[in-house]
Amino acid sequence: MSDTISFELGSAADRPPNRFQVNPVNGNSRKTQSSGSDGPESGSEVVAGTGGAGEDGPHEVYRRLTNAEGELLEDDTFDATQMLNQHQPRQQRQSIKSSFRDKDKPSRFKDLQTTTRFQVDPQNEESDESNDSQEERELLDNEYDTKYGKSFRHFTREALPRLDNYRNMMSIQAAYRPTLDELHNATLTGKNTHSLTRNQDPEAGIMNGVLKFGWIKGVLVRCLLNIWGVMLFLRLSWVVGQAGIIEGFLLILTTTAVTTITALSMSAISTNGVIKGGGTYYMISRSLGPEFGGSIGLIFSLANAVACAMYVVGFCESMLAMMTTFEWEIVDGGVQDVRIIGCITILLLLIIVVVGMEWEAKAQIGLLIILLVAIADFVIGSFIGPKSDLELSKGFLGYNATLFKNNLFPDYRQEKGGVQHDFFSVFAIFFPAATGILAGANISGDLKDPQKSIPKGTILAIVITTGTYLIMVLQCGATVARDATGNLSDVVNGSFAFLDCQPGECSYGLQNSFQVIELVSGFGPLIYAGCYAATLSSALASLVSAPKVFQALCKDELYPKIVWFAKGYGKNNEPVRGYVLTFIIASAFILIGELNLIAPLISNFFLAAYMLINFSTFHASLAKPVGWRPTFKYFNMWLSLLGAILCVAVMFLISWATALITFVAVLALYLIVAYRKPDVNWGSTTQAQTYKNALMSVQQLNNVEEHVKNYRPQILVLSGLPNTRPVLVDLAYMLTKNLSLLVCGHVLRGSSSQKYRTNLQERASNWFRKHRVKGFYALVDGEDFESGTRALMQATGIGKLKPNIILMGYKTDWQTCDRKELVQYFNVMHKALDMYLSVAILRAPQGLDCSLLLGSQDGWKPSSEVPRTLQPNESSGDLQAVDNNARNALGGSIDSLSRNVSQASSTSDLSFIAGNQAKDVSGMPDPLDTKSANLVNNSLRKSKLKHDDPASLYKGPGGTELPKEVLSDLTLFTRKRSHAVIDVWWLYDDGGLTLLLPYIISTRRTWQTCKLRVYALANKKAELEFEQRSMASLLSKFRIDYSDLTLIPDITKKPLESSTQFFNELIKDFVVAEKEGENGSSSRATLNEDEALITDDDMLAVQDKTNRYLRLREYLREQSTKSDLVVMTLPMPRKNIVSAPLYMAWLESLSRDMPPFLFVRGNQTSVLTFYS
Repeated sequence: MSDTISFELGSAADRPPNRFQVNPVNGNSRKTQSSGSDGPESGSEVVAGTGGAGEDGPHEVYRRLTNAEGELLEDDTFDATQMLNQHQPRQQRQSIKSSFRDKDKPSRFKDLQTTTRFQVDPQNEESDESNDSQEERELLDNEYDTKYGKSFRHFTREALPRLDNYRNMMSIQAAYRPTLDELHNATLTGKNTHSLTRNQDPEAGIMNGVLKFGWIKGVLVRCLLNIWGVMLFLRLSWVVGQAGIIEGFLLILTTTAVTTITALSMSAISTNGVIKGGGTYYMISRSLGPEFGGSIGLIFSLANAVACAMYVVGFCESMLAMMTTFEWEIVDGGVQDVRIIGCITILLLLIIVVVGMEWEAKAQIGLLIILLVAIADFVIGSFIGPKSDLELSKGFLGYNATLFKNNLFPDYRQEKGGVQHDFFSVFAIFFPAATGILAGANISGDLKDPQKSIPKGTILAIVITTGTYLIMVLQCGATVARDATGNLSDVVNGSFAFLDCQPGECSYGLQNSFQVIELVSGFGPLIYAGCYAATLSSALASLVSAPKVFQALCKDELYPKIVWFAKGYGKNNEPVRGYVLTFIIASAFILIGELNLIAPLISNFFLAAYMLINFSTFHASLAKPVGWRPTFKYFNMWLSLLGAILCVAVMFLISWATALITFVAVLALYLIVAYRKPDVNWGSTTQAQTYKNALMSVQQLNNVEEHVKNYRPQILVLSGLPNTRPVLVDLAYMLTKNLSLLVCGHVLRGSSSQKYRTNLQERASNWFRKHRVKGFYALVDGEDFESGTRALMQATGIGKLKPNIILMGYKTDWQTCDRKELVQYFNVMHKALDMYLSVAILRAPQGLDCSLLLGSQDGWKPSSEVPRTLQPNESSGDLQAVDNNARNALGGSIDSLSRNVSQASSTSDLSFIAGNQAKDVSGMPDPLDTKSANLVNNSLRKSKLKHDDPASLYKGPGGTELPKEVLSDLTLFTRKRSHAVIDVWWLYDDGGLTLLLPYIISTRRTWQTCKLRVYALANKKAELEFEQRSMASLLSKFRIDYSDLTLIPDITKKPLESSTQFFNELIKDFVVAEKEGENGSSSRATLNEDEALITDDDMLAVQDKTNRYLRLREYLREQSTKSDLVVMTLPMPRKNIVSAPLYMAWLESLSRDMPPFLFVRGNQTSVLTFYS
């Protein structure tokens, strides 16, 4: 048995320190004996260490063993005292107890430092063997098996699968799950500060005292009350008279089909994860995204508010009709009375809902009972038959087969207003009677289990209400005639003459009276009570739904100036402000009174919500994200699509004008949210569909053969972080905007943590967003700049979406930098050409690196996460050793760091930063803090500064304003130019890229007025005129618009002596008589150094080329010093012929003291063609 018995598999030596470890006493007693083992010194001591990670570890242990009140967690109590009671002296047991149970002394944990999170160590390892018998060890094993199963998580860094780890969808880091760094890196310990009570939902809040409804009271009752509306008592009989029993059945079943399909779709969405407050809005926004969700949430809230007014007015009119029978009136017995009763009613309803959902639920139960009694009264009355001759004369005959047969078929008539009814017009009038299926879903935040309650309650409510409608259609059609005169004398005479009348002349019957339900009922006043219950319940449901949905919408801040309504009050987080707003809107519409015109619009708003619910389910099934796993299986994606189409059709059937208004309103609200780009990420199916479309497009692109007409410059720009070299990125984006791929490459020398890499990604994304640059950021670790850039060139891109041009900054410090850096820079060009990549190098007069000039643009401040840069005389192993020993001491300016680690365009002597000192800006938010990251994103999103204003895009350290001259240099390629001149020195045929890139620049908005001047080399001076015409013809066939064409005739002429002296001055520090080790005995290190030297033989081998470039320098100084941009074919760096300093001297000769200079070398394949 080992010296230390650990409750983990594997050897302790092969493992990082444990979170929690128990080392039993006398573990080594089999080997040695000690006479002092029975003394108090041999007792065990319980200690908590940090695992080598500072002072947070002890508190972490203490936190994990206790709850928020400092009491031990019941399910995780470490019962070590019971295990060792029979084997330890009292003093030792007391030590264990005090270590575990003394909850008021967390300092005990701080003072004890060991290598484990939790450990029981013997103070005397050599104890008497009689105290360590086999029986004791077996007992210990048994105790572990029985006592420790529930506390296993204390023995390992790993987290067991628990619900708590998955509760917060928006948080990448869960409550108890350790980070990958904590698990993978033995030197890190948990720094989780989420002191959450176990099994508590961090988003749901404390549940004590919160009222939650089950599926019956929360969903079924509400849906029943909302669907059984006034239509049941006032319009159903009229529908039977117009459509007949058969088409009435068909009409009701068609209506039910729409609502049932919508309910099935809603059930699928509601069972695909936890549903919170907001109902319809929550489901649509989380499925289709904030644009659709926000638009439908707003109009749905408004529709409910206005519908509340409609239902109250319906109640008032029913009340007025009853008052008229008793000849009662308040003011005029008309509109004024409706307004008075309506305002009093809506005020009483407001008081009910503000008092609390519990009272509102009780009121709903009471109204449901009244409604059920009224329906039962009608059913019973139909069997009782006419109770008087008066009822008989009004068309109520009781059950009659002949009457039933006559009422089977439709009898569509023309109304007094001249409207000729048909199936669709009657359908449009009846359809609102079936709406209300969202009443339960709208209070999803107040349901105990929305995932089960919403499907069960909604579908059952549809079944019950549909059955009720069908039964009442049968009863109406079988007992009441279509027309009746109401003439009592005909009844007394025993004839049926009271049924004989011309359409439009009778006042009674299914076609003419809306009081048929009351006529058939056993006790008429109960039908009035049913009407009141139906209207008031629907009004109450709407008064609750509108604020609940609106509150959820306001919390997400999708629209400006509405977040004030998000505040909730009380245990149930009641939207009191929303209640008051709904009350004001409803009261206003009650006072206006013209609700008949608004009714179709309200129905269309509800239908728009149904349509999007159906479409959400269809779209989720179509996109098939792995997160689409609804537990409700009784739906079909094509059925959902059919439901969405049916909803649109019904919208136009009800009123094509209001349907168009609805679509315009949804579109306008959609565009507002799309324009504001809210900072939300809900994992919508539109995101999944975007990925799916992109993947399919890339795969399709892979099958497309390349053609010169479809050539696009796809650029990998070695910029480091984009904010350090904005001019370089601006040029690249000007070439790729709306055209092709742009990737900003960043090489980090040495290793860096994932947290730091993620932060760099966020900084780059923020810069892209702020500057409206559509590009990607690629970050690689490398031993050095060359190896990192090789990795970028080889791995960046996918399929045909891969860079074909590498754009670098010019290395202005090539004469003074480390020779190894110079060789690496030169080798990057070789590697690019080896990979058939085109190469472009930009030189700006003021330099490219602005890292010290510009302040922190995105709220970043120096952090200990900054990796140390690999020094020239160090290996990666040295770096790792230093990094492990002094990680917490690392620091420095990240801007200067990015200049050091990404040397794509290393510029040490910048006039950009002359006179400017790098400052550590204090008070900036920590990039590793999620709150500050959100603040940064929000500030970017809410910024109202113009994009074209450079002063808003670029700030100095501390947010200081930059001089206009500096801003002018920073906006070299983005500011608008008038009468600019681009000189194109197309020296050699590289496939036409040297000509194509400046042409693309000339088509951009800021450079579209510029002139292209083309310069080319003449073959023979004698044929100069002929060659000029040939070149002009070629340019015209390429359809390149140029202002001037010049051919250089005497390029082979010897350069001036001053040019030669200038060149010799450039290379004097690199010239040697002979390289060391030319006999083949040199080491690799010597070869690298030799590549940065120039011998007389090297000079002689390329003397003609050198003279040619010096001659070109003279022409350049004559022709192009006043130009705005010079583009020239890049000299070809021949392998093993031209050394790095000699090549850089050529480029220096051509570009020194010149305007912005772009060297371009294509890959010798055509990028221009004159064929159509």
